[in-house]
Amino acid sequence: MSALATERSVAIQAVLQASRVCQSVFQHLVANETLTKNDKSPVTVADFSAQAIINTYLHKAFPNDPIVGEEDSKDLRGDAGKILREKVHSLTNGVLDESEKLSEDQILEAIDRGNYAGGAKGRHWALDPIDGTKGFLRGGQYAVCLALIVDGQVQLGVMGTPNLPVDPAKPDGEKGTLFITVRGQGAFQRSFSTPTETKIHFSDIATTEEATFCESVEAGHSSHGDAAEIAKLLGISRPSVRMDSQAKYCSISRGDGDIYLRLPTSKTYVEKIWDHASGSLLVTEAGGKVTDVNGKPLDFSIGRTLEANKGVVAANTKIFDRVLESVQKVLSSKL
Repeated sequence: MSALATERSVAIQAVLQASRVCQSVFQHLVANETLTKNDKSPVTVADFSAQAIINTYLHKAFPNDPIVGEEDSKDLRGDAGKILREKVHSLTNGVLDESEKLSEDQILEAIDRGNYAGGAKGRHWALDPIDGTKGFLRGGQYAVCLALIVDGQVQLGVMGTPNLPVDPAKPDGEKGTLFITVRGQGAFQRSFSTPTETKIHFSDIATTEEATFCESVEAGHSSHGDAAEIAKLLGISRPSVRMDSQAKYCSISRGDGDIYLRLPTSKTYVEKIWDHASGSLLVTEAGGKVTDVNGKPLDFSIGRTLEANKGVVAANTKIFDRVLESVQKVLSSKL
């Protein structure tokens, strides 16, 4: 039996069920209801439901493993949280088998298992129940992201991308893709509907001139202006692939794009571990490399944030050094 086989299997099942609840929330609360521009409540329901499902699966299989999760249950409690709590309860149980259904109290308890502070010793899971909230609301890309960190190093990652085509050559074909990786065992993808996995890897390019950027839709997440300057230095002329969430890590890992930059938008912003843990391992196992903009490895041993790092550079190993050099050249006056 390969290393972390049980953890891999449980993580796949947990992320798959959480992805399904996100799809259900979208159908019930976004597609079928008229939302005001600032109404974020559907994504809040999906966040809580996804975290409750994943934490329940993890606790059942690994009761001693702590979890670093993005959400806590305070907004669901008491009279003020009643309407939201009832929606979360109903939609969460809507995707669970009869034997798995949860009471309201069990859902609140499960969500609050994500309160671990992280750190350098032992095992813990890092969870982002919905990465890419704006993508979720617009029916674009978002990801359910789960990683296992052991002694400060990411060892396993599973990501569910409900709206990402299974076959990038068929953008209007089947959607719903799982990305799975264990350190030293390669990177794989499968559809939500069938368990057959396919090994993935970066595209076979030799120069940056052949490369394509994968960028955030939201300019607030990464500096698009700096990225344009970097593209010019690298001789990149192809239009960027724009999408929300860690789906960008997934896309470059299977060759849809070649470079993902998360460039600092302010001197004070600190990245969260759940935004990069599973994606960074997927890239590494698919033949890519990931560092911060200073060329330092991402440090997941500090706690809930990547406070020792600034920004993220992920790219095909063959072109990585040149990409990093150009990033540093453009950012040198700003860091």
